[in-house]
Amino acid sequence: MRAQEITFLKLIQGDKQFQVPLYQRTYSWGREQLQRLWEDVGELVEQHLAGETAAPHFLGSVVLAPGQLQAGGVQRWLVVDGQQRLTTLMLAFAALRDHLKEMGDTRGVDRVHRQILVNEFHEGADHYRLLPTQADREAFTACVQSRADAGGSDNIGAAYRFFRGVLAEVHEAGDERWPAAVETVLKDLLSIVEITAEPGDNVYRIFESINNTGVGLSQSDLLRNYVFMLLPKRGERIYQELWLPMQQSLGPKNLELLVWLDLVVRGHYKTKQSEIYREQQKRLQPLAGDEDALQREIEQLAERAGRFLRIVDPAREQCPALRTALERLASWGGQTHYPLALHLLDLVAAGRTTPEDAAEALGYVESYLVRRLICQTPTSNLNRIFMEAPKELETDRPAAEAVRRFLSGRRRRWPSDEELREAIRSKPFYWSGRPPQRAFILRRLEESYDASEPVDFAKAALTVEHILPQRPAPQWFALLAEETEENQTPQELHDLLVHTLGNLTLTGDNAKLSNHPFERKQQIFDSSALRMNLEIASAQRWGKAEILARADRLAERAIKLWPGPIGGVKPAGEDSPGWAELRAALVAMPSGTWTTYGDVAELIGSHPVAVGAYLGSNPTVFGAYRVLTAEGRISPSFRWAEGEDRPAPQDLLTSEGVRFDSWGRARRSQRLNAAELATLLGKDVAQQVSYDPLPEGEDPAAAERFRSQLKQHWPEAYPGVLAALDFWRRQGGYVTYGRYEETSCFPMLDTGTSRSPQVLWPFGIYPVSGSIEVVFQYLKSRTPFDDTEQRRELLNRLNKIDGIDLPEAKLELRPSFPVTVFAQHSERICEVLDWFVGAAALELARRA
Repeated sequence: MRAQEITFLKLIQGDKQFQVPLYQRTYSWGREQLQRLWEDVGELVEQHLAGETAAPHFLGSVVLAPGQLQAGGVQRWLVVDGQQRLTTLMLAFAALRDHLKEMGDTRGVDRVHRQILVNEFHEGADHYRLLPTQADREAFTACVQSRADAGGSDNIGAAYRFFRGVLAEVHEAGDERWPAAVETVLKDLLSIVEITAEPGDNVYRIFESINNTGVGLSQSDLLRNYVFMLLPKRGERIYQELWLPMQQSLGPKNLELLVWLDLVVRGHYKTKQSEIYREQQKRLQPLAGDEDALQREIEQLAERAGRFLRIVDPAREQCPALRTALERLASWGGQTHYPLALHLLDLVAAGRTTPEDAAEALGYVESYLVRRLICQTPTSNLNRIFMEAPKELETDRPAAEAVRRFLSGRRRRWPSDEELREAIRSKPFYWSGRPPQRAFILRRLEESYDASEPVDFAKAALTVEHILPQRPAPQWFALLAEETEENQTPQELHDLLVHTLGNLTLTGDNAKLSNHPFERKQQIFDSSALRMNLEIASAQRWGKAEILARADRLAERAIKLWPGPIGGVKPAGEDSPGWAELRAALVAMPSGTWTTYGDVAELIGSHPVAVGAYLGSNPTVFGAYRVLTAEGRISPSFRWAEGEDRPAPQDLLTSEGVRFDSWGRARRSQRLNAAELATLLGKDVAQQVSYDPLPEGEDPAAAERFRSQLKQHWPEAYPGVLAALDFWRRQGGYVTYGRYEETSCFPMLDTGTSRSPQVLWPFGIYPVSGSIEVVFQYLKSRTPFDDTEQRRELLNRLNKIDGIDLPEAKLELRPSFPVTVFAQHSERICEVLDWFVGAAALELARRA
C-alpha cells in the first residue's frame, strides 16, 4: 500500500470512477457531521477572503483499491474506506453547482459539473465520478443530474438539502464572493490522505482491519505521554502528586475537555478538540529541557482543574451567589458557557474580580441564553461567541460589565425587551431548545412569584402542561370560534396559540388534566402549590385573550429576571430570526412535499398573511413555490422573480412528486405540518406522554378504555383492529396503552439483547381521532430500521393496501392512515406485521 496527502481536486482528476462496494453501509452522515464540516469550510473561506494564508484542513483518509480498467474506459477504484467523506463532498459540489445556476453563473455551473461530478465523455454508469452503493445510487444520481426529485427524504437527499440551505443563507447575507471561495476551499484546501492498495490485496480484509482497530489514544493521553517524556527526572513524582489526582477527579472525558478549555482561555479559541494535542505540543515545545517551567505548567493546569470542577459540580463553590449562578447554568445544560465561566473563575482566583462580580457576569450569560432560546435565535455561532469571549473581554472594567458589553455586540444577537415580549406572545416555545431548558424557564418564572412556601423542585415530578390542549375536545373549538379572525378556522387559531409560553405551565397532574374542558382543569389547578397555576385557575375562561394576557404578564417577569443587552433595542436593519427559520424550513423540505402559509406561520411564530407578504416580496427564496394555501392550491398572488424563466409552480411540484387532483389541490398526505417542519429542522418536538409507548405492559383497565373508545367511534374497524392485535401477540409481541383520555395503543416487540435492550413498534393506534401513526421517526434510530431501505420497504408494503397512502418523503417522520382501513384489510395489515417481526428477528439472529 502507498499513501500520499492530496487535495480533493487532485484526487478525482482524470477519467476515474470511485465505486462504493456492496458490503459498505449506506450513506449515514447526519446534520451534526455536516454542520461540523461546514463550520470548518466557513473558517477557511473567511481566511481566504481576508487574504490570509489558510492551512489546509485535514479531512481524513480515503482507502482505495484498483478496479477493472477497460480499454477506452474509466479507471475504476473501489472505496475501501472513506465513502462518507467522498459522498459528502460530491453532494456539496452538486449543491454548489445548483446554487451557481440560480445565480446565473453558467460558466461556474459548467466548470463544477464537468470538473468534479462527471466523466464528461462517458455514458451510462461510467458518466459518474462517484457510484455509491445500489441503495443510495438513485438518490445520488438525482442530485448529480439536478433532477426535480433531488433532495429526497433519505440521508443523501438530506445532505444535498443541507448544503443548498447553507449556501442560500450566505446568498441572503449578500456576500457575492462566497460561492467562488467555497469552490476554492472544497477543491484545494481540504486535505485528504489517499491510501492505495496494490492489485491482488484482499480488499475486504483491509476494510475489516481499518474498522476494527480498537480504542485509540485520546488527545489528553497523547499530551500526557508527550509531557512526561520531557520530564525524565521529576516525571514520576509530578505524575503521582499532580497529574494522577487531576485525572482521577475529572475522569477521561472531562480531562480532555479541560485540556481544550485551557487552550481556549489562553486565547487559542479557534482550536478544535481534535487538535488539542498538536496545539498544546506547539505551546510547550519551547519549554523542553526546562523541568521547572514544565512543572509550573502542570501545576497551573491542576489548579484550573479545581476551578473547572466547580463549573461541573457547583456544590463545590463556597460563595453562595456564585454557586447559585453556576447551578442555574448547570441546570440549563450543555457546555457552551464553559470557556467564559472558567475564565471568570480564573479572574476570581487571580484576585482580579470578586466572586459576586463573577456571579453577576454569569447571570448575564444565563439571560443571553434564555432570551435567545425564547426568541428562537439561530444557535449556529453560539459556541464560537463563548470561545472568543476570554480573549475579547475588556480588562479595564468590572467583569460583569465587560461580559454584558461583549454579549451586547451587534453580531452576537442578544434579543431586546421588545423582541422578548413579541416572542413570548407568538413563538412556539414548546419547540424551543431541549425539554430541561423549557422546564428551567418555567421554573424560574414560577420562582419569581416569591411564594412564602416555595415548591421543592428537586423532589416535585413536574412536567410541561398545555392548558389549551394539543388535541382539544370539541368544547375547546367552540370557545376558540368566538375569537377567530376573518377567514381563520378555530383549528388554525388553536395551532398559533397552543405551543406559546402563555399557554404552558408546570404540573404534576399531567395525566389528570389531559384534554378536559377548562372548567375541569380549573378545579385541578386550584389545588396546585404553584402560584402560576393558581393564577390560571382564577380565569373565567381560557381562549386567545387569556393566553395573550398571560403571555404579557410573563414577559414582564422575564424582563426582570433576565436583563437585556446594553442599549436594549433591536439593531436597525437586522433580519428577523423568524425569516431565517422560514428559509431553513423550506430548504429542509424533501422533494415531493408541500406546506401551507399557516403551517409556516405556526412554526416561526408569525401570521399567514405576514408569511405570504414576505414570500411575495422575496420570490427568490429557495422553495417558496412549495408553500400553498390551506386547501393545497397555488396562491393566486404567487409570482416568480422578474425575468426568471421557470415552469409553473404546479408543474414544478408535480415533477418533484407532488400529486394534484383535477381541482388543482395538492394531495393532503404529502403536506408537511408545522410539527413535521420543526422535526426536520432538528427541533425537539415533544409529544404528550400518552402518545409514546409506556413500559407497564398490558394494563387491563387501559385495554378496556381503548376497546370501548374504538367501538364507540369506529365500530366498523373494531373487529379488524382487535384481530390484528391478537395476531401480533401470537407473533411474540405485546401491547401497551396510554394513560390519557384518548387511550392510545402500541403493539410492542422486544428485539434487544441483555447487553443492549431495544423495543420496536410499527405504529400507534388512536381510537378517538381514528388515525394509525406509522412511527418512522422512532424506527430510524432502531435496528434494523435505521437502514433507510428497511423503512422504505415497510412503507411500500403498507401502501399496497387500499386506503393507505404514505408519502416516501416522510420516511423520517410519523405519517398516518385512517383506522377504517382495518375494516376491510386487517389480514393484509397482519401480513405486513408478520414481515416486520421477521425483519426484526433476522437482525437479532445476525447480532447473536
